Amino acid sequence: MKEFLLAFLGSFCGGIIFNIQRKNLIWAGICGGLSWTAYALTYEYTGGIVFSTFIGAVVVGLYSETMARILKTPAFVFSIPGIFPLVPGAGAYFTVLYIVNSSYSDAVNKGVETAAVAGAIAFGILFTTTLFQFGVRIKERIGRND
Repeated sequence: MKEFLLAFLGSFCGGIIFNIQRKNLIWAGICGGLSWTAYALTYEYTGGIVFSTFIGAVVVGLYSETMARILKTPAFVFSIPGIFPLVPGAGAYFTVLYIVNSSYSDAVNKGVETAAVAGAIAFGILFTTTLFQFGVRIKERIGRND
């Protein structure tokens, strides 16, 4: 519960920074809390950082697309703050730290991991957005054929 609350606050405050409307701030915070919860549960069972991040990003995408349709607002209003808990800031920091300390093999390892996590975030959101768009097109085609 504590982790959900901290992820909620991170996304909520990120929404404030990006000047999201007040009525959407709570929903953006919930997006971050859910994404971190999905990440943490997946990481607990698999131990894979990249896969866990991908699952967290899929949750962000599903939640953002769903809430965008319910609240009639763009999906990025929820997805941008929702990914804040997943962003690999510590990985980037340690990559630079290893470079400064001339530990280049550690820097390469951490840098590749950080890039993979960032790619997993992008791919997870892209995957769910594409699925939603595909579903909308199928629904439109079925509606035209009736």
